[in-house]
Amino acid sequence: MKIIVALLLNAALLAWLLPWLRRQWGAAGPAERVLLAGALGGRLLVGGLRGWRPVHDAKYMSHFGHLLTAKLWADPAAALRSFAGNELWAGRESMVFYGDLSNTFFLTKLLAVLNLASLDTDWLNALYLSLFSFWGCWVLAQALRRALPHTPAGAGLVAAAWPSVVFWASGISKEAVVLGSGAGLLAVFATLAYGAAPLAPARRWWLVGAGLALALLHFRMRYFFAVPLLGALAGLAGVVLLQRLGAVRARWAQALVLAAVLGAGAWLVPELGPAFRVNKFTHQVVTIYEHNLSLSLDKPHFEYPDLRPTLESILGHAPLAVANALTRPWLGESWQPLYLVAALENAALLALLALAGWAAWQGRAGRLPFGLALALVVHCLALAVLLGLSTPNLGTLHRYRSGLLPYLLLLLLQNDYAATALRRLGLR
Repeated sequence: MKIIVALLLNAALLAWLLPWLRRQWGAAGPAERVLLAGALGGRLLVGGLRGWRPVHDAKYMSHFGHLLTAKLWADPAAALRSFAGNELWAGRESMVFYGDLSNTFFLTKLLAVLNLASLDTDWLNALYLSLFSFWGCWVLAQALRRALPHTPAGAGLVAAAWPSVVFWASGISKEAVVLGSGAGLLAVFATLAYGAAPLAPARRWWLVGAGLALALLHFRMRYFFAVPLLGALAGLAGVVLLQRLGAVRARWAQALVLAAVLGAGAWLVPELGPAFRVNKFTHQVVTIYEHNLSLSLDKPHFEYPDLRPTLESILGHAPLAVANALTRPWLGESWQPLYLVAALENAALLALLALAGWAAWQGRAGRLPFGLALALVVHCLALAVLLGLSTPNLGTLHRYRSGLLPYLLLLLLQNDYAATALRRLGLR
């Protein structure tokens, strides 16, 4: 029975995947094929190698995923209670979380489902999650290409194949699911909001359903990534709706609508429960920072000696947190290979930031709709603040930042100078 289920699930995956990849390859030019091969092949290679012998969190989640799958076959009712709750008991072993937002337990449940297709093979699970990460990034690039043909399509393709994104958002990792779900959600939104061709009702409702599922997955995997993205998209939806009614054409009006929606969300979200209150948020940020700092004293890191669990302190440290998230480690800060590569990447990002700033000053910021650009700026700044405040370990920061970089690169490569360079490289 297990083999039959695995064969059916993998056959269904291949029946969708192979024709889809063939279409992507056939529609791509030579340079785009290089990025497609790098984005997909790199993820599968890294994911397969890591999945061969999982370590740390991946090993822990995979182990309990196997136990939950075994329970699903032996006692489906008990397994379903574990899927619906926050506890897993298997003999003398247990996984128990207090609260409903544990992304560790949620990914364990996803792995338990994937085990049905992989027959409890860790490296196959790693390939599935790597493929999901690739799919989200690639469909986002293609959705923007179709919906916004006057913007550089190469921006999304480069973001999908950016080396550190490929390296970190692969395998049995939370980053792979976070990035795949977030990028896929943005792709759905871009298609619904900016697509020129009218959509058939069935396809529109399918996209809405897919968007809701991706939003839920994104929220459950890392809610402090999801809240800024969902808030920015809600504000952008208001902008797009009013524009279709003939209003808010001016940039200041679009900014005002986005700010109003975000302000309303900031007022309403705390009413959902204690977990979303401001004091809970500030306390959790500082607690995570202090915990991560205690584990990083013998490793490259930065510190905030005056950080306190108050909103004023969080806001006061926000500019430095953004700078740390986007620039650390610096060249020369550590000569270990990982940190050196990260520092070189940061130098490239700083060059792109400088180019984008100069282009904006010259009035050549590109043709990305202002509302979409502003929403992405809000999302990127919010994530940079959260990552820069809570993650003082430079190695961990570089890994977590893989969920931010594709959106940042989309913005930085929109300007006319970058678009010209991308065209010269053969990225149409």
